[in-house]
Amino acid sequence: MIPDMNRMSFQLHFQRIDASRNMARYYMLAIQPTLFGETAVVRNWGRIGRRGGERTDMFGTEQEAVAHFLDLARRKHRKGYRPSEAAIPSN
Repeated sequence: MIPDMNRMSFQLHFQRIDASRNMARYYMLAIQPTLFGETAVVRNWGRIGRRGGERTDMFGTEQEAVAHFLDLARRKHRKGYRPSEAAIPSN
């Protein structure tokens, strides 16, 4: 089976900044196709300006990956993370 390389990637960038708590964090989520026909949800996180952590979760279907992606995005939003300006398209 030849993987469908026409699938699109998607990224979402969040930030949580609270100067009173000396907090400046980022969180990036991405959905990416793999060379083996699976779909990966990639997460990067850490303090803004520093290298942070990374985790990749593999899924057999795009639907499973999208459900996981949306669940993670909802959880981060509930914790106070908001889309960063880098994620807002410019016209």
